[in-house]
Amino acid sequence: MDHMPFGLTVDSGGDQFPVTGPAPRLSWKVSAGIPAKAFELEATVDGVAQPLASTGGRLFVPWPWAELRSRQRVTWRVRAAEPAAAWSVWSSFEAGLFDADWTAFWISAVEKGDRPYGQRPAHVLATEFDLGDLTGSQAVTSARLYATALGVYTAAINGQRAGTAELSPGSTSYDRTLYAQASDVTSLVRSGGNRMEIELSDGWYRGQVGAFRHPAQWGTKLGARAELHLEFADGSHRVIGTDGTWTSAPSPTTRADLMEGQTVDFTVPSAAPSVVLVDEVTAPGIEWSPAPPVKVIASRPAESLHELRPGVWIADFGQNASGWIRLDDLGPAGTRTVIDYGEHLGPDGDLSTSHLDSHRPGEPARIFSQRDEVSAGEERAVFEPRHTVHGFQYARITRDATGMDLAPLDHAGVTMQVVHSDLPQTGDFSCSDADLNALHRIGEWSFLGNAVDVPTDCPTRERLAWTGDYQVFISTATRLRDVLGFSRKWLRSVRDDQLEDGRIANFSPDGRRIKNHLDDQFAMMTGSAGWGDAIVAVPWELYVAYGDEAVLAENWEAMVRWVQWALEMARTTRHHERVKASATPEPYEQYLWDGTFHWGEWTEPKKRDAEGHLIDPVQDDPMAWFMEDKGEVGTAYLYRSAATLGRIAEVLGRPDDAAMYTAIAESVRDAWRLAYLRDDGTTAADTQASYVRALSFGLLPMESRSHAADRLVELIREAGTHLGTGFLSTGDLLPVLVEAGRSDVAHELLFQRTAPSWLSMVDKGATTIWESWEGIDEHGHAQDSLNHYSKATVLRFLHEHTLGLRQAAGSIAWRSIVIAPTLAPGITWAKGTHESPYGTIRVHWQLDGETLRIDADIPAETEARIVFPDGSEHHAGPGRFRASAPVCMHEPEAVPAT
Repeated sequence: MDHMPFGLTVDSGGDQFPVTGPAPRLSWKVSAGIPAKAFELEATVDGVAQPLASTGGRLFVPWPWAELRSRQRVTWRVRAAEPAAAWSVWSSFEAGLFDADWTAFWISAVEKGDRPYGQRPAHVLATEFDLGDLTGSQAVTSARLYATALGVYTAAINGQRAGTAELSPGSTSYDRTLYAQASDVTSLVRSGGNRMEIELSDGWYRGQVGAFRHPAQWGTKLGARAELHLEFADGSHRVIGTDGTWTSAPSPTTRADLMEGQTVDFTVPSAAPSVVLVDEVTAPGIEWSPAPPVKVIASRPAESLHELRPGVWIADFGQNASGWIRLDDLGPAGTRTVIDYGEHLGPDGDLSTSHLDSHRPGEPARIFSQRDEVSAGEERAVFEPRHTVHGFQYARITRDATGMDLAPLDHAGVTMQVVHSDLPQTGDFSCSDADLNALHRIGEWSFLGNAVDVPTDCPTRERLAWTGDYQVFISTATRLRDVLGFSRKWLRSVRDDQLEDGRIANFSPDGRRIKNHLDDQFAMMTGSAGWGDAIVAVPWELYVAYGDEAVLAENWEAMVRWVQWALEMARTTRHHERVKASATPEPYEQYLWDGTFHWGEWTEPKKRDAEGHLIDPVQDDPMAWFMEDKGEVGTAYLYRSAATLGRIAEVLGRPDDAAMYTAIAESVRDAWRLAYLRDDGTTAADTQASYVRALSFGLLPMESRSHAADRLVELIREAGTHLGTGFLSTGDLLPVLVEAGRSDVAHELLFQRTAPSWLSMVDKGATTIWESWEGIDEHGHAQDSLNHYSKATVLRFLHEHTLGLRQAAGSIAWRSIVIAPTLAPGITWAKGTHESPYGTIRVHWQLDGETLRIDADIPAETEARIVFPDGSEHHAGPGRFRASAPVCMHEPEAVPAT
């Protein structure tokens, strides 16, 4: 049994079962020590056996049989192509209802009045149908509901929800891409009369967007489309779809906005329904997502619930996360409960959200609010607001029972529903240092809280899928969770939102639709280095982690358009300070990308003025910050993206493109050196970030690398052994130091207790990573978001250096690994795993006095190089590895990461 293939998967998403397109790709794993070079596959499609198929691979194997038709059901298994080889267990999936086969109409609610965005109600679209006597030959053997919407919807049959996915159909660029969901509702239909309902609200389609809560501009009218497919024991088939017989009625949800919150009033009497509007919306063709769905992942009881004042309670759930609160007891009829959500309690113990207010220079602040409300009716009901989502650790719960005695709030009936994409775990880490374990925990929570269908910057103030955030975090994300399908789905939106000239939007899906509003001020801030470069960096990191060439191929055109636009901007624009210095450009300046807007090294630690107040360059002098020369950053990223594009072209079999972009990258690197590298080996910017970037990106000549590392250390010491890097380069700071032979400085930064540092967050009780290094000041006041995952890139260092597990240089999909722990003072053991495409890698090292012992499990088709601190090396193949060596007291030669 151990020799059977296992872990059979298809490249698709799905709620209760995987749902694919017509030609899904197949993958599986085998046990270590199984030398199979070829495999055989068996399948049944709707119960019909398919011809035996053979393949030499086992990752993303092309579909070997005829393309699937809508709704077909597949079971399949695999075995090694060897005598007496054992078959895997059967695995199953279904084809979706493909766009050409939908017969249902788009229907829309009858909306009365003109409520402002953020305050609009939800609507219930419904139909009733009779199934007669469901016994004998008329028994329902299968019922599948296929549904989608322009807006957010929940579906129910006979009052029971369909499926377990939340916030469907998810966040996409609705002008180009729309996904449907499939649910097994066989157990929900019954003999006689049945009722199907779709509750529909604004969602991402028409709700509020971003920190200033502008209305999304995908469309003005909501729509839903659904088909219920019933199969009967006698082989007959019936379809009940959305059409002009459906009705529209106001929902008890009288207000629903993903950002602002949801209001449910169970006292509102039912209104007479109206006939729905038919085919009044325009939508793209329906597709099936490669990403896992958003779900309620866990329920957390309140760690504490205390009454702040009469009728007002503060709930602390012990963890900052995304989701909502479920209330099981709403009190007597007429009781009104208001829930305000936030990340912080002020010094007075009350909920504080002012740090999340949004400020634009010269304009009034946009006051932050996340508020749900519910009014209890005569019948007992549960409140679970599934048409909104919040970022919070704390909630202020206020009850008004006018004219009645106020009952105490039941602690057991107040739970946090943790809601995010259902991403399978791929890596874990722990060590002998409790603070580093806490850091890893809060970093992972920070990412998950921002993985609600798309990778957002924060789950509170903005909730936008900023390209820069995911660009810096993707190599860490792949160590924590399986993000391939999640990322492919997001990249589809990045491509959908790409401007005609090749620029990549700052965030995608872009509900503000900057590509259609080029006169908007925000359009001037689109196309930044480090942000737009996500279209190159994210697919490449996915390929390196998972070995999926398709993610490169499907983004190739968008990558090329982005890099070509950046090259054109480098050639045709110059920063005004450079023009002032010389009206005639030097020949190399055609490769300097300094003449357009860049966000730059965003959120470097703030300096303080003479009174000790933090200085914010963006707020204090926004024009100077906007006009600042950030060409060092822009040109560095242009080099990295062009060089990466050359490597991608090689993988895709495009030798001419590979040669061209490699040559361009070399010209950009030469220009960077001429413009930003001084004769003494220092950079013109002379900041920690500039040296980290130069070392990490390979911008420096070999003879300058040691000097740059020395200068980096000097700057760290001048800052009191504190980091000074910002958004783009913090993740590379510690690895660069280790690879330069300065693990001592790397560990001093890692263990630094005062801000700016990671452990200062841990010491102050953070449960997620903060946007600002000083997210909670010495007076207990918060500033900026308390859940921003970009600084959690340090988790990659814990995996790759503290644990010591990383891919070898040039390895793809973890076929070749390095195990080389970087010992830190006080750490006596570390252990962790990584679920690679070829199986589980396990590493555990232990210090026993002056001896280091390393234990490892190496999966099938994987080779490992194990490097001990004394410089001794071992090579291992699949199976168990165990060895010991004395601890060397000198700094060993660094083992480079990928």
